[in-house]
Amino acid sequence: MTAVRRVVIAGGGTAGWLAAAMLTRQLGGMIEVVLIESEEIGTVGVGESTIPTVRAFHELIGVDERDFVRATGASFKLGISFEGWLRPDDRYIHSFGTIGRSTWMADFHHFWLEARAQGSDAEIGRYCVEHEAARAEKFAGGAEAGLNYAFHFDAARYARYLRERCEADGLTRVEGKIARVERNGESGDIAALVMEDGARIAGDFFLDCTGFRALLIGEALGVGYEDWREWLPTDRAIAVQTSATAPAVPYTRAIAHEAGWQWRIPLQHRLGNGIVYASDYLSDDAARARLLSTVTGETLIEPRVIRFRTGRREKAWERNCVALSLAGGFVEPLESTSIHLIMIALTRLLQLFPFDGVSAAAATRFNDMARREIEGVRDFIILHYTLNQRDEPFWRRMRDMPLPDSLATRIALFRESAQAFQASDELFTVTSWVQVMLGQGLAPGAYNRVAKMMPAGRLQQTLAQLAGNVAGAVRGLPQHQAYLDRV
Repeated sequence: MTAVRRVVIAGGGTAGWLAAAMLTRQLGGMIEVVLIESEEIGTVGVGESTIPTVRAFHELIGVDERDFVRATGASFKLGISFEGWLRPDDRYIHSFGTIGRSTWMADFHHFWLEARAQGSDAEIGRYCVEHEAARAEKFAGGAEAGLNYAFHFDAARYARYLRERCEADGLTRVEGKIARVERNGESGDIAALVMEDGARIAGDFFLDCTGFRALLIGEALGVGYEDWREWLPTDRAIAVQTSATAPAVPYTRAIAHEAGWQWRIPLQHRLGNGIVYASDYLSDDAARARLLSTVTGETLIEPRVIRFRTGRREKAWERNCVALSLAGGFVEPLESTSIHLIMIALTRLLQLFPFDGVSAAAATRFNDMARREIEGVRDFIILHYTLNQRDEPFWRRMRDMPLPDSLATRIALFRESAQAFQASDELFTVTSWVQVMLGQGLAPGAYNRVAKMMPAGRLQQTLAQLAGNVAGAVRGLPQHQAYLDRV
C-alpha cells in the first residue's frame, strides 16, 4: 500500500474548499494538500441554506462565527416554513431544537396527543422555542439564548472566505482545467491529473469535487450511479438572486407549486430565490416565468436552468478516490442537507484517513455509512411529497407512488401508534420526523397510553407551564433583523 502524503482536490466551490479547510486545519503538518480549480468553470452555487451541524464543523476548522457572518453576508436560520405542501392554503414550520420534554417511556408528542384527546387545541410548535421564535421572526445567538440554529449564506462568498483561510495556511492552489485522469498501469489507482496546459499534478489520494460530471469517480474509475427518479422525479432547478426589500426572516421558505416547489432564502444583502420542478409536468419556460412572477426586488443575475438527477454514486470511496457533494450523489435541497453531507463525509474521512495506504475495509465502512446517511435523507425528502392532499397531476403521482420499504414502514408505525425514531446513523431527529409527519397531515390512530398516567388537570397544567416558558423566552429575544444589524 502507498502511504498517503499528498492529497489532490479536483474542483473548488463549497465542496472543494470545505475539504481543503478540513484537511489543512486538522492534518496540515502531516500531509500536503493541493486544490485544482478553474475560474472559467462555474459552480452550481445555490446551496445557501444549512442545518445546525454546520456550527460543529465550523468549530473543527476554526471559524469565528461573527467573522464568518460578516464575510459571507449570512443570516440566521431556525427552521423551514413549508407553505402549500399539505394543501395550497396550508403552512407549517419544521424547526430546529426540541419540542417539550420527553420521558424514557414516551416522547413528548405522546403527551401532547393525550392532551388533544382531552380537548386541548394548542399546536405542538408552542412547546418549542425555535419554532415560536421563527414564527415571531426573533433571534439571538450565544449561549445565553440557547437556540439551536444554522445559517443562510452566499455560497460564492463562502468559497472565497474558505479559500483565503486555506491559502494563508499553506495550501497550494492550481488554476486551470483538468484534461484527463492518469491511472497507474499496475494498481489501477489514480496517479495524477493532467492539465490542459500539460502540467501533471500527481497525488497519493484524490477528492472528486467536480460536480455532476464526476470526472474522477465516474468517468475515470467507472463507478455507477443509482437513480432515484422513481421517488423524486424533480429534475430541474432555476436560481436567481434579487435585492432585499424587507427585513430578513430567520427561516427558509419552501413554497409548493403545481409541479414542485420554490425557495426563498434571506441574506443580509439580497434574497436567494429558486424553483425546483419536474420537467415532465412543467416546461423550463413556464418554470422561469413562474419564478420571475413571484420574486420581489430587483433581479441581480440572469436566471439559469440547472439539470440534475436525484440519486447516489454506488460507491463514494473507490480505490484512492473519494467523491464529495454532487460527484457522490444528489438529493434536492428541500431540507438543506447538501452542505451537511459534504461535512459529515469529511468528518468520516478523517476518522478513517488512509495515512499508511488505502484499506479496502476502511473504504467499505465509509461507503456503508455514506449510503445509509443519504438514503435516510432521501426518505425524509420523499415524506414531504407523498403525504399531500393536493389535486394536481404531479402531486397525485407523488401521493400514489410505491415507497421505499424503509419509509413505508416508518409511516405505518407513526400512523398506527405515533411512534417515531432516529437510528444511530440518521441525521433527522424524532422531533423533525414528528413535525413533518404532523405538518403533512399524518394523524396517528393511537399513541403511548403512558400519558394517561398523569391526572387530566396535571397534564394540562404541565403543558401550559411549558408553553408559558417558551413564550416568555421568545418575548425576551430581539427581532432577527435587529440582531443581525448588531452583528
